[in-house]
Amino acid sequence: MKGYIHQLESFGSVDGPGVRFIIFTTGCRLRCKYCHNPDTWNMKAGKLMETDELIQEALSCKSYWGKKGGITVSGGEPLCQLDFLLELFQKAKEQGINTCIDTAGEPFTREGEWFAKFQSLMEVTDTLLVDIKHIDEEEHIKLTGHSGKNIMDMFAYLDEINKPIWIRHVLVPGITDNDEYLTRTRDFIRTLHNVQRVEILPYHGLGAVKYKDLGLNYVLKDTESPTQERVENARKILECDKYTGWKN
Repeated sequence: MKGYIHQLESFGSVDGPGVRFIIFTTGCRLRCKYCHNPDTWNMKAGKLMETDELIQEALSCKSYWGKKGGITVSGGEPLCQLDFLLELFQKAKEQGINTCIDTAGEPFTREGEWFAKFQSLMEVTDTLLVDIKHIDEEEHIKLTGHSGKNIMDMFAYLDEINKPIWIRHVLVPGITDNDEYLTRTRDFIRTLHNVQRVEILPYHGLGAVKYKDLGLNYVLKDTESPTQERVENARKILECDKYTGWKN
């Protein structure tokens, strides 16, 4: 089976446990205002690659992984290519490879064939890196163009099956850098029992040039990165130091 691939990275150190071989897929329906990879939105803009080809490329880097490393599939949104991802991870497990998905969860549903395939995918997935885009539904729609209700349901499902997750939250001045929203996010995280790590990702505008190249309007062009004080404030509210699992 083939999947649409944006690029590969052979030595990723912040995308899951240990050192990772990272596969960036194309295709995403979210339109996050701060997205720094708008060139991954169109699925068919990627290069078609076979699952076997990707496994062999990954195995060529195995000597770097140590005990914790493996493959991380990021995006774009990997769950937009669910059949491809399932086959890739099934083959990875045949080779004893640790597997991780970096997802925003937008395609998630508990309905029909999709959910059955997702359940099978979770059987061959070790860890997920999951975003909380915005804890407030109205603000989530403003930020991403989509509801976050099904994404919250994905968090609930992953908690039900006790699947290990790392939570990432992008701190954007004027959008998510708000003590009320951060407190609500913390209270939600406290309801979960499968959280290994909580990370604050400070907003940056380094992807703005891609919007210009693609002829797109970058609406956050005048937004500054949060100060270190605000980053530390967010880390304190979200209790990042409480979650110490899988320290690299």
